Amino acid sequence: MAANLDRVFILLRDWLIGFLPAAIRPAAGVVLGVIAIVCVFPGLFALTTVFERKGLGRMQNRIGPNRVGPFGLFQPVADGIKALIKEDIVPVTADAVVHFLAPLTLVIAVFMEFAVLPMGRNMALVDMGSGLLFFFAMSASTELSVFMAGWSSRNKYSMLGAMRAIAQMISYEIVLVLSSVTVVMIAGSLSLPKIVDAQNHYTGVFPHWYIFTPWGFAACLMFAVAATAETNRSPFDLPEGESELVAGYHTEYSGFKFALFFLGEYLAMFSVSGLGATLFLGGWSAPFSFLAFIPSWFWFFSKVMLSIFVFIWVRGTLPRLRQDQLMNFAWKFALPFTLLDLLVTALWHFLGAGWQRWVFCTVILVAAYVLMGLGQERHKRIGHRTYRYAD
Repeated sequence: MAANLDRVFILLRDWLIGFLPAAIRPAAGVVLGVIAIVCVFPGLFALTTVFERKGLGRMQNRIGPNRVGPFGLFQPVADGIKALIKEDIVPVTADAVVHFLAPLTLVIAVFMEFAVLPMGRNMALVDMGSGLLFFFAMSASTELSVFMAGWSSRNKYSMLGAMRAIAQMISYEIVLVLSSVTVVMIAGSLSLPKIVDAQNHYTGVFPHWYIFTPWGFAACLMFAVAATAETNRSPFDLPEGESELVAGYHTEYSGFKFALFFLGEYLAMFSVSGLGATLFLGGWSAPFSFLAFIPSWFWFFSKVMLSIFVFIWVRGTLPRLRQDQLMNFAWKFALPFTLLDLLVTALWHFLGAGWQRWVFCTVILVAAYVLMGLGQERHKRIGHRTYRYAD
């Protein structure tokens, strides 16, 4: 029974394509997988917007959406209808073709990332040997769409927002890729299903997830920070700084085009959360051996939604950084620390099994973290932030 639940979607796909001629069954299977991705993740996007608005409302002592449908659950439907019927305004001086293609490019590139994510046992749409490279290639394509949006709008605010976004995304993409290389070094493969298989082992009831190693924890921390910056989420949401850029690179977008940018941002959160779960949290594997009877796809989506909760929690907690703080952290702390973690990962591999490598690698990483942090604080004379409130 448990095996059937784990393979329920595969069995359903095989049953549906069984009615088709044998010659077109492989292509039909891919089409059904694409339809599933296109339906599932936008649906999660709609639910997440309600969850985020209600969660932030509670953090700020507000109620949040509560008018449309029971408990405000139909608010995404109302927002979607409003975006569809809202007038699409294109500036007279804008490049209309590029202005139209920018949000489409963003959404298509993000959807392509889901093709290589193993969402369950044998549930990767495309199992390619270089799946991680394909994911980062598609992720880099989003920078092109952001530049297209800013440049085609013929608006100074949009152009500045695009330049900010590109500088930020390129800076933190290096950290994102290098933190993933540590996993490739240990797993010995660029295939995401094989990376999950390398972690799908247990000592007693406890899993062998990479986050439970010193180098894996450090890489996961840097990956999480870089992923937050890559998706332009708070406290790294400077490309949309309303206080100085109105709305950044999508200032001149309205209606459904703006909704596509909004959709693309959330889909990017889902995809990078899925990648983080695959690299460091065992992907679709269970957190304890005695829970392995629960369908693998349940664990994958649970880890993704846990990551989304962290995104929302951080947004409601931390204030926005300044541009100089953003870039200094990327190039003067995150990048050197990630490069050091690559060295520590190599030492972990060559030192062999034993408690010595745990102590040695942990001491190196903790000492580097503390010394680099103190050095940056002393050099920049950055003191602890003090909040003052009006009487």
